[in-house]
Amino acid sequence: MAEHFDVVVIGSGPAGYVCAIRAAQLGMNVALVEKRETLGGTCLNVGCIPSKAMLESSHHYHRAAHGLGAHGVKVKGVELDLPTMLGRKDSVVKQLTGGIGMLMKKNKVTVKNAWGSVKSAGVVALDNGEELQAKNIVIAAGSVPVELPFAKFDHKVVVDSTDALAFDKVPQHLVVIGAGVIGLEMGSVWQRLGAKVTVVDIADRPVAIMDADLGIEAKKLFEKQGLEFVLGAKVQAISATGDVSIETADGKKLELKGDKVLVAVGRRAATQGMGLAEAGIKLTERGVIEIDAHYQTNIPGIYAIGDCVPGPMLAHKGEEEGVAVAEYLAGQKGHVNYDAIPWVVYTHPEIAGAGMTEAEAVAKFGEVKVGKFKFVANGRALAVDEGQGFVKVIAHKDTDELLGVHMIGHNVSEMIAEAAVLLEFKASAEDLARCVHAHPTMSEAFKEAGLAVHGRAIHS
Repeated sequence: MAEHFDVVVIGSGPAGYVCAIRAAQLGMNVALVEKRETLGGTCLNVGCIPSKAMLESSHHYHRAAHGLGAHGVKVKGVELDLPTMLGRKDSVVKQLTGGIGMLMKKNKVTVKNAWGSVKSAGVVALDNGEELQAKNIVIAAGSVPVELPFAKFDHKVVVDSTDALAFDKVPQHLVVIGAGVIGLEMGSVWQRLGAKVTVVDIADRPVAIMDADLGIEAKKLFEKQGLEFVLGAKVQAISATGDVSIETADGKKLELKGDKVLVAVGRRAATQGMGLAEAGIKLTERGVIEIDAHYQTNIPGIYAIGDCVPGPMLAHKGEEEGVAVAEYLAGQKGHVNYDAIPWVVYTHPEIAGAGMTEAEAVAKFGEVKVGKFKFVANGRALAVDEGQGFVKVIAHKDTDELLGVHMIGHNVSEMIAEAAVLLEFKASAEDLARCVHAHPTMSEAFKEAGLAVHGRAIHS
């Protein structure tokens, strides 16, 4: 006999598990369906969390080997213990995925470890033979790496981001296709550990989706670290032995020989094999689920959130959608402000942005005001040997409303949260400039950038 639930959520990534918790908090009887043995989706298992663990460990190794002498700390004979580094990464993942399981028990969410597909409105079929009856279904299927048609993943030489988290030895030459978030982060990890890393992208700068000044600065700083870039280039072919054929912007042919080729050209919605089209759910040509303003598909009672719907593929965007749809189902007013969602690249230095880029602001409003402050003029940044990068603030020319904030520097992944709050409450550059920031902190650079909008920066 089929079990009955108020809500069945398919997928336990950040969008799905947060939706399940919030729905349970609101008094609903909830089931969470997950194909993996562990909860947390791509983010906790093979994405956000393990990559950040590897970034942190590789940064410690590189700093011990190359960066402590200026601080009067002499270190000799630094050695890489890659198995231990990978083991630490795995232990972090295990702790956090186990924590999600505990949260499900705490909130009385029923977990089903099985592949779930939508049989019809109100019915989810599991591959173990069970059927779940639901007043509402929420699809949070997540995403998977995009595979190039001329270079299928063999997971040995031509690899995806999951493979790049678990190389059994440091590659001699890692060729990264894609200078976006994943490409830069994983390229940074293995370059710090000793690999030659070449990053190839069709765009003319790294992280082209972010403000242009960030990409320009990132290229300069990462090249100093040893990353190589081939930009404005098209990949023509990738062989099974790691040979990469490229055509540059000026029409020249270039051959790269790598022992590993990481394809990091983006991700696509993981909606295949879920019976969505058969159930009548509308998808775009790229397999993204079409939804309305309340996350409902064209089928009443079936909703979708996270990476499998339009918008940026960001864990925190999915989490907020999970909360919003649960609150809609409870008769409340869920809300996500897509104009105030932060983007972060966890390289060193980190890159972060929220709101409009300068190009977007100019396209919409014409002339804008820009304030910029470099970390090299910030006392805390120099004290901790992190004087690279800057903070950039964009404001409306007439109203002074903050339109966008962009940063590249140490720990800006934490600093960008202040920008998101200011954007959420439609603060002005003057509001930012009038807020007291503790001294000495790197966040003072944000205040100074707000002052710079009006030509009043104190320390530059």
